[in-house]
Formats: sequence, C-alpha cells, structure tokens
Amino acid sequence: MSEGLLETERRIVTSAEEVREATIAVASRAERSITILTPDLEPGLYDDEAFLEAVKRLVLARSYSRVRALIWDPARAVRTGNKFVGLASRLNATIDIRNLQEKYRGSIHDAFIIADDSTILYRNDGRSNDGIMGSHEPDIVKQHLDAFRQPWEDSVFRHHGRNAW
Repeated sequence: MSEGLLETERRIVTSAEEVREATIAVASRAERSITILTPDLEPGLYDDEAFLEAVKRLVLARSYSRVRALIWDPARAVRTGNKFVGLASRLNATIDIRNLQEKYRGSIHDAFIIADDSTILYRNDGRSNDGIMGSHEPDIVKQHLDAFRQPWEDSVFRHHGRNAW
C-alpha cells in the first residue's frame, strides 16, 4: 500500500462493552475534533475514565481542538451528574455541549462519535448497542457531519464554560 493511502477498517459492535471499547478507540484517534450525537451522554460510555482521558489528551495537547456533543434528551445526564459535563466545565475553551432543539426530537434516533473527518462509531438506534465502527471512512463521516451541522447550529447552547443546565 502506498504511503498516504489508508485501508478502511470496519468492525461490528453488539454489546455495551464493545460500544464502550469502540467509543474509546474513536476518541483516542482524534487529532483535531470529536463530534458526538447521543441520547443522554450514556452512563458507562461518555463518563468512562478511559474515554475522558482520551478527550483530555486531545484538548490539552492541541489548542485548536474541538469537542462537540449534541444530546437529544439531557434529563438523565443532568440527573446523574455525568463526568463528561464536569470535564466540559473544567476544559471550557474546547468542549461544547448542546441540547437538541425540540423540533428535531422524534426525528433523530441515531447516535455516533466521530474523530476528525475519517473515523466513526455509528448506531442507527442510539438506545441500542448494535452499530459499526469504521476508520478511514471520509465519505461516510462527511454524510453524518453534514446531517449534524444544522441541528447543532439550531440547538440550545447548554454548556460552555459555565453550568447552564
């Protein structure tokens, strides 16, 4: 294989442990950005210590890094005190958390985490563990980032350096 051409890797996930491992793997591959669409900052996933360490490494190592999380139902994260929200409070310059605007609720059911512009863990149903992780998938990632953009821009700003929950 020539330098610069990267081979696509795909892996099916079906259990909570596989989703957790894949989430950490995607976050660990990020060099510039992490984009998250999640039902509720899923406990055991986005408050996992290894995931939080990967996010911290990214945002502390690169001043231009960006982490965005769009939550379709934030009540559980608020109720349980998710550690990712605490991390966002401490590293407020690069981590943004928003609640999905009401008009999109009911029409968005998927969940994903994307690193940069090529690696993704995608679940068609954010309440399920069934999904696929793909690396070196720029076309698929672009499709999901494009679909994410408008709901992100329209959604309520909930957290960036202060406790706005």
